[in-house]
Amino acid sequence: MSEQEEDFASMFEASVKARQFHRGQTIEGTIVAFGPEVAFVNVGGKGEAEIDLAELKDADGDIEFSVGDRIQAVVVSTSGGIVLSRKGVRNAATQRQLEDAFRAGIAVEGKVEKAVKGGYEVRIARERAFCPLSQIDIARTTDPAVHEGRVYAFKVIEYKDGGKNVVVSRRKHLEEEQRASAADVRKSIVPGAVLNGRVASVLDFGAFVDLGGGIQGLLHVSEMGWSRVTSPNEIVSPGDQITVKVLRVDDATDKVSLGLKQLLDDPWSKVPTTYAIGQVRTGRVTRVAEFGAFVELEPGIEALAHASTFAPTGRAGGWAKSVAVGMTGPFEILSVDPAQKRIGVALVEEGSAFAASSSALRASADGSPLQQDGSSRATGAERVQDAIVPGAILTGKVERHEKFGVFVFLAPGRTGLIPLAETGVDRDGDVLKAFPVGSEVEVAVLEVDPAARRIRLSKKAVAEQREQAELREYTASADATTTPSMGSLADKLRGALKDR
Repeated sequence: MSEQEEDFASMFEASVKARQFHRGQTIEGTIVAFGPEVAFVNVGGKGEAEIDLAELKDADGDIEFSVGDRIQAVVVSTSGGIVLSRKGVRNAATQRQLEDAFRAGIAVEGKVEKAVKGGYEVRIARERAFCPLSQIDIARTTDPAVHEGRVYAFKVIEYKDGGKNVVVSRRKHLEEEQRASAADVRKSIVPGAVLNGRVASVLDFGAFVDLGGGIQGLLHVSEMGWSRVTSPNEIVSPGDQITVKVLRVDDATDKVSLGLKQLLDDPWSKVPTTYAIGQVRTGRVTRVAEFGAFVELEPGIEALAHASTFAPTGRAGGWAKSVAVGMTGPFEILSVDPAQKRIGVALVEEGSAFAASSSALRASADGSPLQQDGSSRATGAERVQDAIVPGAILTGKVERHEKFGVFVFLAPGRTGLIPLAETGVDRDGDVLKAFPVGSEVEVAVLEVDPAARRIRLSKKAVAEQREQAELREYTASADATTTPSMGSLADKLRGALKDR
């Protein structure tokens, strides 16, 4: 065959080959050369196709293929030769990948473009997908904008209309990851362990903290701080990353109890050196119960003023009217039990003798530690105790009646008894009328037994002491008014009698 005939045969074969392709057909070929503006692709036999170089460049403008690489492209023209394009193929390849990921249940990476009605628009490669708001995270999302611009792994949960309707879920992917790591996470959740977690939700009684692996623990409001926490929202918010301590694990119910305050310094550790019986400290009433009032002496230190420490009023529960939540005032320390974290206090009523004797102490007692050498110093309790001595006349309030006498409230924690014989009421008299509950009564201290914590009082002795005092006063007054002349005459008479 002559050279001319061979060239004609080649041209004819190429023409036939070109006619074998049609527009829109996807074909594969091998890059054989690069020209100034196009690349040449061998599509089989002696047929060659052209593709614009711009079709082979990446986002930075660099050609991402070399001679010998095989590519997939779409025929866009067959007139005068085969012209290819990769634009349609790229989209088709991405759609096929999404469909494969949907059918295989594998995760794909996508970028959250923006928040839209009901969810988010997500870009996966060159495709757009929709992620419902409820599927963007395990925890409830309060601010949709926090996810915009983030790159996450998603599960394709819906693929319809050839890729025109794609729905993805990040939550499904996160839940699968949690289940996969649940076993390892559970091994680390033991009492005493300190773990990092994310606040999943906040309720009135506490917060649920996600520890990983789909395992959540309860951080009760009482475990959030040493001070009384009225609302968990003051301490944590959904989405917060926090460090907690595992307090208890119930294997039977899979319940995990967590604590936050256990990672902070316990203010009760300083109580033995800073609090002593008899001190007077300023406190704030935090709540009032039937049995007494709770008083915050400092952050994390709460004491109880029992109902019995308040002066009697004559009405059931009348003591509660003397205190209100939020009020501040001086309180005497009656008992200290650091082991049980209990402190007993009593309100020092303003204007009382005890308040006056304690006012000077308050400045030094508030927050100051005890002396290291153990030396004692006068306290309000000691000053009142010094006042309750035999012979002293005090004013108290009638607390209650018994068959054998009347109990009188003298000061917080100090109640004395007036035996019936010392009331000054006749046998046929009405003691209840003479000593109404809650009324003030002036009494004399007859006897004090510190060991038995008994104080014996008398109303009758007050009258007797007053009579004696009046008699002494009268006698002294009479002596003072004796005239000098009468005194001289008496002296002369006595002198005369002595001479005889």
